[in-house]
Amino acid sequence: MLQKVIKTSKQILNYAIGLFSNDMGIDLGTATTLVYVKGEGVVLCEPSVVAIYKDTNQVVAVGDEAKKMLGRTPGNIVAIRPMKDGVISDFEIVEAMLRYFMKKAQPRKLLIRPAVVIAVPSGITEVEKRAVKDSAERANAREVVLIEEPKAAAIGVGLPVEEPAGNMIIDIGGGTTEYAVISLGGIVYAMSIKMAGDKMDMAIIEYLKKTYNLMIGERTAEEIKIRIGSAYPLEEELSMDVRGRDLIAGLPKTISITSVEIREALHDPVQAIVEASKMTLEHTPPELAADLIDRGIVMAGGGSLLRGLDRRIAEETGLPVHVADDPLTAVVLGTGHTLNMPPKLRRRLIVPAKLDF
Repeated sequence: MLQKVIKTSKQILNYAIGLFSNDMGIDLGTATTLVYVKGEGVVLCEPSVVAIYKDTNQVVAVGDEAKKMLGRTPGNIVAIRPMKDGVISDFEIVEAMLRYFMKKAQPRKLLIRPAVVIAVPSGITEVEKRAVKDSAERANAREVVLIEEPKAAAIGVGLPVEEPAGNMIIDIGGGTTEYAVISLGGIVYAMSIKMAGDKMDMAIIEYLKKTYNLMIGERTAEEIKIRIGSAYPLEEELSMDVRGRDLIAGLPKTISITSVEIREALHDPVQAIVEASKMTLEHTPPELAADLIDRGIVMAGGGSLLRGLDRRIAEETGLPVHVADDPLTAVVLGTGHTLNMPPKLRRRLIVPAKLDF
């Protein structure tokens, strides 16, 4: 009984402290990190890239500046992405990256350190959760709460997750695509696949290598995906010029490609995303599945912006599919809304209760 009273007192104290600190919500993505500051909204959106000196691991640049260096660094500097498939691949670099982003989002030095809500993939292990939590604490967070990405995305796009009805969300990020059916504030069924924006970029790189003997970098592949990528035939097909290195001659080369070719290149990752959507529906209880006939599926994340992907999933599942108004910020807005919730409701939504505020 005494332990319960102490725990409740601690939660009330932390909630009161939170009223006087700039608490944060963080979408720590494989490709992009976004930060929400309580009372201010989304204040930062930068690539999850860090440039370091090879010999000393000293940080040279983070975010936008570091991304500009991808593929263009001298021998003693390397630009890396320390998040892989939605989880930490380099503990120390992620800590440095988090420290930089938190300081940039909150330039004024406050007496009270911020509490932080971080969105994590639904399929990560306890060890990976601990790595995320430890990194944020070492980066100067007062308290760290983890929330599953699909749940954060559902909250961020305004789905009525507290109602006793089915809500399905698909969050397509850089490293993972998250699927969840949510009812009464909890996840009824969820799955995560390591097939998302990064795999689409790699598919484009491989296609151009095999078809045109042209080597391009990740930045160019991403640009191609954004400009002419599609998952469904377009009313008016697009084209663009692409520059790279000829693998045979070893010299710079320019070719012209079409959206039809890129759609062919993206076939495998797109099909994997569609099949996982159908699998999620197969595991959804009948009553909740019936709700989805009217409510449909909501898509969030940068990958949901791929032309025609919503139409492709709708055609394959037979359900209406809607892309969120601002899919890029859905997850971080969900973490922000979680910050503003009363402690009791917040505890129902976060990943394990032992990591409570």
